[in-house]
Amino acid sequence: MLAAAGPAGSRRSADALASLCGTYWYPLYAYVRRQCISADDAQDLTQGFFLSLLEKDYLHSVERERGRFRSFLLASLKHFLADQRDRAHAVKRGGGHSIVSLDELREGEERYAREPARGLTAEQIYERRWALTVLASVLAALQRDYQNAGKTALFERLGGFLTGDDPRDSYAAAADALAMSEGAVKVAVHRLRQRYGQLLADEIAETVATPEAVEDEIRHLMEAVGTA
Repeated sequence: MLAAAGPAGSRRSADALASLCGTYWYPLYAYVRRQCISADDAQDLTQGFFLSLLEKDYLHSVERERGRFRSFLLASLKHFLADQRDRAHAVKRGGGHSIVSLDELREGEERYAREPARGLTAEQIYERRWALTVLASVLAALQRDYQNAGKTALFERLGGFLTGDDPRDSYAAAADALAMSEGAVKVAVHRLRQRYGQLLADEIAETVATPEAVEDEIRHLMEAVGTA
């Protein structure tokens, strides 16, 4: 994600920003909606915020020594919202330019309708959705790894061992389904978890100031996921 702070106007910067928007727009949208802002205005403001990142080069202020990208993005959004309140109007679809598609934004409202009605502040819902988005992105990368290696069936059967919420998840049952020995299944699950952990650490390393901050950020994300 920090690649989005590359040279102004560069293809790399534009591509990174597009990836950023596509991945992390919903946590930001959920934060805006939690401010008791209407769905229409929340969609406009989310779109406008990403446009401001592109047009005003806000991302160039991201430096590794400044800490977590997650925190930087939320602080930038808060600044943007305060600025819009001062102007007393929303940014209407960015003057016809869309970064996040209207279909995605409509989907965001459908997803927001499933959020807890009470109990979570705007900051908590942002942190939780950011964490879940990171984990989903890492899981998708892990799935691609296994697909590229021709091990799709192995991933589909053993993926539940990562979360522990699959009722089929006993080594004996998996061994029977995959025609493997129970010992081989245990080794495969160990490798699956190792690769997942590596991909998660790699993803987090792109959003924090130092390698030493990775474990702390992972702990924070796990705590955010557990927010009721």
